[in-house]
Amino acid sequence: MALSTAYAEQAPETKPDTKAEAKPAAPAQFERVLKAESAVTKTGQVTIKGKAVPYKVTAGTQPVWDKDGKVIASLFYTYYQRSDVADKARRPLVLSFNGGPGSASVWMHVAYTGPKMLNIDDEGYPLQPYGVRDNPHSILDVADIIFIDPVNTGFSRILDPKADRATFFGVNADVSYLAEWLDTFVSREGRWTSPKYLIGESYGTTRVAGLALELQNAHWMYLNGVILVSPTELGLKRDGIVGDALNLPYYTATAWYQKKLPADLQARDLKEVLPEAEAFTVDELIPALAKGGFLDAQRKAQIAAKIARYAGISEKAVLQHNLVVPTEFFWKELLRDEGYTVGRLDSRYKGIDKTDAGNTVDYNAELTSWLHSFTPAINHYLRDVLQYKTDIKYNVFGSVHPWDNKNDTTGENLRKAMAMNPFMKVMVQSGYYDGATTYFDAKYTMWQLDPSGKLRDRLRFEGYRSGHMMYLRSEDLAKSTDDLRDFIRSTLPAANQAAKY
Repeated sequence: MALSTAYAEQAPETKPDTKAEAKPAAPAQFERVLKAESAVTKTGQVTIKGKAVPYKVTAGTQPVWDKDGKVIASLFYTYYQRSDVADKARRPLVLSFNGGPGSASVWMHVAYTGPKMLNIDDEGYPLQPYGVRDNPHSILDVADIIFIDPVNTGFSRILDPKADRATFFGVNADVSYLAEWLDTFVSREGRWTSPKYLIGESYGTTRVAGLALELQNAHWMYLNGVILVSPTELGLKRDGIVGDALNLPYYTATAWYQKKLPADLQARDLKEVLPEAEAFTVDELIPALAKGGFLDAQRKAQIAAKIARYAGISEKAVLQHNLVVPTEFFWKELLRDEGYTVGRLDSRYKGIDKTDAGNTVDYNAELTSWLHSFTPAINHYLRDVLQYKTDIKYNVFGSVHPWDNKNDTTGENLRKAMAMNPFMKVMVQSGYYDGATTYFDAKYTMWQLDPSGKLRDRLRFEGYRSGHMMYLRSEDLAKSTDDLRDFIRSTLPAANQAAKY
């Protein structure tokens, strides 16, 4: 990467302090208070699909204003532009958010779509020395990308101590201020004519689903596509028996990976087994749970046997839980006899508890592993490689609570945005081993987005043999980024193609 660097502010020249015991002043760019406006720019090049892709990267901050134009916060962002493309009017722009809420954009930034990726092994486990390397699967060949850290994540901070936290920390507040921020960014960067995409991971899918309609209705900014990576429920209700039942196909995937299924199922490929578990869930399990305690004893025994078969645990454990096996118990139970737990966000990961007894795990094995590799890498990359100079702590997870979850209609908002904009399409990406936002729950969300079925041909689902962050597994990184490329290319209308039904 080239060494050209530009700072928004440089340290002023000062005369030497003649006092013998005087302590040197810290450089002005190293401060505990975030600058509302700042920027560091560098150039680089990455080889993607065998071709060199030159780019410019800007790491900086842009303010958040209140209704009176007063700066109340500032958001940190990292913006990548392919530098050998002259016509931005046809160049796609991807607006990227992670989730939490309270999580920085680090995850997809240095492990998925950006031109740099973690130093990890092919299955996603930490390696030393920590750091980043070129990402040959980055989507920078087909789209420019901006990674945005909402308030209190990454380096982003509230600047006005009198600002109301409710302005930022809630489903609808989050969408409202971020839409304003994006409007300003797109205007400043001259990207109004560019095809635009939102991508969100985990809670970020709630965020981008809401933003799709907010940008359209309040800012008249129309999107070509929305990508939901490991999506949440998007406010679409599945309380009770439906929500309980939807976990089973995930249990099947996990048990298959950990080799705990019966021999006949274990001998088959995962993608041959999952449709069978899905059909049982929809056609038999949900109707059985609907009868509750009045389910015939013989039928209850039959259902319990099938659940045990597809979950890789004992019929006794299933019956003890009245056919509804909690996820916490499953993570503890599946490998209990081997002395391990399985990870919540990615059940390929194993953990060790203080005792093998109990119904809950001591810690999330996968998250511990991920923080092990991501935290040093992002701090090194931003501070040492991009040379964004600050003494502010980079919040991989920041304080955003209390978070107002009321009136979450983001799924319905996404449907409305699609209905109003014939160009907009949606792709869902899920890992089979994700136990927090399970792949079958994601399918259910997609099915329920539009009960009319009229938008069905504009919705797409892709599954991967990994967990919540499917891109950490090398094979799935290649496939998932190819799916992104295909989605972006397929949603670019032909020149002068009208948006109409």
